[in-house]
Amino acid sequence: MWICPTITAETKEVFSKQLKTASKLAKRIHFDVSDASLAPNKLLSLKSMSWGKQVLADIHVMSTHPHPELLLALKLKPHLVIIHAEADIDLIASARSLRQNDIKAGVALLQKTPLNLIGQYLLEFDHVLVFSGNLGYQGGSTANLNLIEKVKAIKNINREIEIGWDGGVNDTNISSLVASGVGVVNVGGFIQHSKNPFKAYAKLELALNSYKNYAP
Repeated sequence: MWICPTITAETKEVFSKQLKTASKLAKRIHFDVSDASLAPNKLLSLKSMSWGKQVLADIHVMSTHPHPELLLALKLKPHLVIIHAEADIDLIASARSLRQNDIKAGVALLQKTPLNLIGQYLLEFDHVLVFSGNLGYQGGSTANLNLIEKVKAIKNINREIEIGWDGGVNDTNISSLVASGVGVVNVGGFIQHSKNPFKAYAKLELALNSYKNYAP
């Protein structure tokens, strides 16, 4: 089980500030990338990012045309790259290209995207991201816990796949998400907008004390 602070930055200055905080909290960090084709706003590109060898970097490419960022990712060698099921790209070819380069392959589903769009492809991926928030939004969001049914359905198709959750995670719902089968919780606003990010992260850890498979 992983708690991954999320980096959602439009400028290098914001990126550096968020990364400085996140890297003090966790080893595995979630980085949002957007060209404004899928999300409403443009975020920093991978070409302007670096994170250091000590970080396990998960890259979430929020784009209908993710190919340019995928080419950058192949050079940067992050831990995981997540592309959207809604993107205009060959999902299977992209997943295989990533895995052939020792990068884990992930696919993201927006709230309204049915699982059957990718159900037959799930054995090709290492990770599925169930997206519950507002894509690219830095102000925080509310978790739609009805999507837990999607988590359970994914597990029924591929019990070995890692499932991530993005959107509205806080200390009151994180245990329910993990109990449903979520293995990676990406946390943005609850940490970044807290007066004390370290206390906020500690609250999340406290809520997971009963889970023996939690990996800080």
